[in-house]
Amino acid sequence: MAHVTAAERRPQLIAAAIELMAREGVAAGSTRAIAAELGVAQATVHYTFGTKADLYRAVLESLTEGLIAEVQEGVRNATSLEEALRATAEVFWVDMCERPELNLLWFELITFAVRRPDLRHVVQKYQQGITDIAITALVETGRRTGVEYAVPPAELTRFLLAGLDGLCMGLMMETGGDAPGPETRRALDQLVAATIGLAYGERPTPAVAV
Repeated sequence: MAHVTAAERRPQLIAAAIELMAREGVAAGSTRAIAAELGVAQATVHYTFGTKADLYRAVLESLTEGLIAEVQEGVRNATSLEEALRATAEVFWVDMCERPELNLLWFELITFAVRRPDLRHVVQKYQQGITDIAITALVETGRRTGVEYAVPPAELTRFLLAGLDGLCMGLMMETGGDAPGPETRRALDQLVAATIGLAYGERPTPAVAV
């Protein structure tokens, strides 16, 4: 049997861990179970990652870096605020539709990580990374189009990301990890529209009592 180096085995184990935990939950992600998922000895997991925390850190980094890269690619060539925001929303929508079980795994891992000082920095790094990308995209788009926003880009970013997180959380509670329906798509489009309105200083029309 051909020898597989630790560098080659690492992404295989990360993928196996993601598949296992997306299917059965974070609690099922023991080193023994992950090794069995890939069909290797348990010692291989420990040799490749050192500790279980190191493996979980690698899983978190894989999920967060992938999402950051997709958002970055989506907003890179945006020529308007609307285009940048819709590109960002589309990344989240595709992610929710194609692998809805990862939405549930994501929240499980976040909760797990924030309670662990040795993992918390991965979550913080992701949050800072996605925030920086969004702020940069807004600033660059405003510069290219000559648009001055009614509120600072950092506030627009916080509003949008909080809304996206809320949609993902709500979807998880409503469906238990199933794919989103048309009502979630409408809510996502409304969030983008609300962010655009906030950026341009548009005030919502008050409801009229009947």
